[in-house]
Amino acid sequence: MLHFRFSTVLKECFEATVKRPFPSCTLKSWSPAPRQHRCFGSVPGDAARAAVRRTAPCAAPLRSYCVKTEGAAAVQLDEHLKKDGVEGDKRRNPGILPSLEDLLFYTVADGQEKIPAHKFLTALKATGLRTGDPRLKECMETLKETLKKTPDGVTLDRHLFKKCVQSNIVLLTQAFRKKFVIPDFRSFTSHIDELYEKAKKLSGGQVADYIPQLAKFSPDLWAVSLCTVDGQRHTVGDTKVPFCLQSCVKPLKYAVTVNDHGTEYVHSFIGKEPSGLRFNKLFLNEDDKPHNSMVNAGAIVCTSLIQQAASNAEKFDYVMNFLKKMAGNEYVGFSNATFQSERESGDRNFAIGYYLKEKKCFPEGTDMTSVLDLYFQLCAIEVTCESASVMAATLANGGICPITGERVLSPEAVRNTLSLMHSCGMYDFSGQFAFHVGLPAKSGVAGGILLVVPNVMGIMCWSPPLDKLGNSVRGIQFCTDLVELFNFHNYDNLRHFAKKHDPRREGGDQRQHNFGPMDYESLQQELTLKAPLWKKVSPTETDQDSSTTVVYRMDKVSE
Repeated sequence: MLHFRFSTVLKECFEATVKRPFPSCTLKSWSPAPRQHRCFGSVPGDAARAAVRRTAPCAAPLRSYCVKTEGAAAVQLDEHLKKDGVEGDKRRNPGILPSLEDLLFYTVADGQEKIPAHKFLTALKATGLRTGDPRLKECMETLKETLKKTPDGVTLDRHLFKKCVQSNIVLLTQAFRKKFVIPDFRSFTSHIDELYEKAKKLSGGQVADYIPQLAKFSPDLWAVSLCTVDGQRHTVGDTKVPFCLQSCVKPLKYAVTVNDHGTEYVHSFIGKEPSGLRFNKLFLNEDDKPHNSMVNAGAIVCTSLIQQAASNAEKFDYVMNFLKKMAGNEYVGFSNATFQSERESGDRNFAIGYYLKEKKCFPEGTDMTSVLDLYFQLCAIEVTCESASVMAATLANGGICPITGERVLSPEAVRNTLSLMHSCGMYDFSGQFAFHVGLPAKSGVAGGILLVVPNVMGIMCWSPPLDKLGNSVRGIQFCTDLVELFNFHNYDNLRHFAKKHDPRREGGDQRQHNFGPMDYESLQQELTLKAPLWKKVSPTETDQDSSTTVVYRMDKVSE
């Protein structure tokens, strides 16, 4: 990672004690309603401000993001940009702290007068952020347009660089100062690549053939993608090859139904206990309910609860829209061939459906055959490893998509989903997986394993060859090795571990200091190593000379 290297002018600035008004920064809001600032947390308004005041330095940090304002504020921003060149320099008196934009420029420039754009983009990728990240859309568009107007089309001076980054300066500064959940992302991903290569050498297992379309996949395909709760991304292998979710869709549609109907209603039809039986058994619990929503019987009943008054076409679109939001609008498709193939070979599921109908497990008035059609369709939804990792990260992030900031699922729905994934998500291997890996996960017969590290990241592993219990051979190996190397197991002791790495701490084993809420001002103060690092700031407070509104999102990290 880059370290701050400061010019003589910047060092002189450090000696100052006077603070200047901070320049504007905006970030495109991903809230559905314009002109409305969203707080990505569970405590809005005054309650949030009170929570900030009560937060101790050892509590979970609040990550801040700038949200774009409109109208007069936008005009004010334009005026500020016009003055930010020579006039801005004239207004700065000696002994004034540099802006975050200046500090970021000096970080990347390394003493040079101009920055090659590719150098900035390379440094950005090293933090885990992608140039295609929706949060950086405005920055990347400005950069593209600015380069077209430069003489060489490659380099940026300080003024042009500041113009490009100012819309996303808080997010960019947090990335470059290693304040994301995985601070040393490059080192972490190098370990991931090693685990990937180790699992790649495995040759056991057999590709599922009871659904003819699944049997066509090569056994050599192997991919791993991850996305952290801060939107850091890493992929390795065949991560752009589409494959069907199959049973990996079960926790996702369960989350949708709980989000829509609440826990009590959903579990009046479905139980919560592991069955101890094969996933496609014709068997109910003592109350004549499916044991849980992760086995076929429970998933079929769960499907019947989706938008009950709507047509199958409307229901399918409804679930697809949910999944696209969870994936941050990345690839979510549909394989009609797999749907047809599964329906034609779905005698066991039809038997389960008629058994459920006999036991009156469906809501009154349910058309069982229509429900099975939708069930097969949802199993045939396609993703890539990359898009599915964002879905998993949305679950890890409490229902908020990390790369859009949009709340997709309620906290209640996420908590219940992860609980069932932990106890029932890996077929007859669920107990073993909970014991050895200790993380919520769901596998599917297409070879996918959707793995969630709560409050840290989501991971999708995909390799078609399956073991005798229906889980991906390489995927199981990767998940096991991951938890042996990093202290991600739910019951790993975060204070007294000896042999495992904690990637949430810079350097892997050093505890990160938590400086509480971070806005433009406190980031600037810390970067100049001059002002106090702990500052109590109202979540909706704006600077008099700024068109920026700062909002906060709570994330749990290790102490």
